[in-house]
Amino acid sequence: MMKKFRKKFRGYSDLKKGIMICGHGSRSKSAEKEFGLLADGLKKKFSEIPIEHGFLEYSAPNIHMGLDSLLAQGVEHIIAVPGMLFAATHAKNDIPSVLLTYQKKHPGLKISYGRELALHSEMIAAFQSRIMESLGIEHVHDGDLYDTMLVVVGRGTSDTYANAEAAKLTRIVTENLGFGWSETVYSGVTFPSVGQGLEIASRLGYKKIVVAPYFLFSGKLIDRIYNYVDRVNETLPDVKFYKAHYLADQDHVINTFAERIYEAEKGNLSEDYDLMVSFQKRLKLGQVDIHHHHAEYQPIRDPEDEENLKSHSHDHTHSHDHTHTHTHTHSHDHTHSHAIYKHIAHPNGPRTMIDQGVCCCFMSQFPEHVIEEERLLIKSRSAS
Repeated sequence: MMKKFRKKFRGYSDLKKGIMICGHGSRSKSAEKEFGLLADGLKKKFSEIPIEHGFLEYSAPNIHMGLDSLLAQGVEHIIAVPGMLFAATHAKNDIPSVLLTYQKKHPGLKISYGRELALHSEMIAAFQSRIMESLGIEHVHDGDLYDTMLVVVGRGTSDTYANAEAAKLTRIVTENLGFGWSETVYSGVTFPSVGQGLEIASRLGYKKIVVAPYFLFSGKLIDRIYNYVDRVNETLPDVKFYKAHYLADQDHVINTFAERIYEAEKGNLSEDYDLMVSFQKRLKLGQVDIHHHHAEYQPIRDPEDEENLKSHSHDHTHSHDHTHTHTHTHSHDHTHSHAIYKHIAHPNGPRTMIDQGVCCCFMSQFPEHVIEEERLLIKSRSAS
């Protein structure tokens, strides 16, 4: 099987190829390490092809560094794929912006951009395996889970269609495994939020509830999700909550990445799924801009520098040519922007996460009265 993969991959042109896995990045070092393990898994599958990975923000190496490394290895055709579950702002805009800018600086270089992991059958299999692991079962028969509720936690974005994919996943898994009921909640900017969703779900009367985060890696959001489960469980001691593990570098996930790499290399993406074509069309229409993202992250080597950087903030309005160094451990305004989310003040949405780590890009969208109302609610709950 492996020999067939290599022959299949190498048989399309004489250009030396390389693979670039583009991640978002995380403040969590464990998530950064886990992404590297996934890249290692792909290196085993494509052992004769140079492979690099990089991140948009927070983590090192950045995408720019990975592209530089491939170029230094003599790569003439880079196949880049987003290491993201669904196509939201980062996969649709930020990564194509970085790649297009890089390609313009290196006219002789060819860059092909693939699509997100999406609801590939292998991804569904990976998710279902995590759910069954949490229940301690290897097989399920019709009726086994009719008394159990499934709560799928999606990332949540301002992109309606990305949110809809998470809800679609929930329905597919619910029918495949035969859960009694299911709901989709989100850890990001849409509704219902994890906390509100779990509280509502717990009122339906199910005594067994599986909470399954559809995330690739660990990080603060995973910790927050599990903390929400523990908090709700404290008030409902007669309900058994099962916390499913995130996806990580399962073979199913690595196989999906491989398929996305093949698609991009062959250029057989349909127009509906070609993220680079879509980005370039919107760029011509003036709907998006080429911008500098946090792909310029550089790791700090001196602990004193880190302490100094923590004490200042900047907004990246200065011009730069991808050669400066900064970190993301300090507080600052992101250069990337999220689309305005029309339901920002939804009673069961992101407002319920105010002062609990909601992205600062979205904090700026909250009307002041919403922030005040939520803080008063938090105080009243603490008092009671």
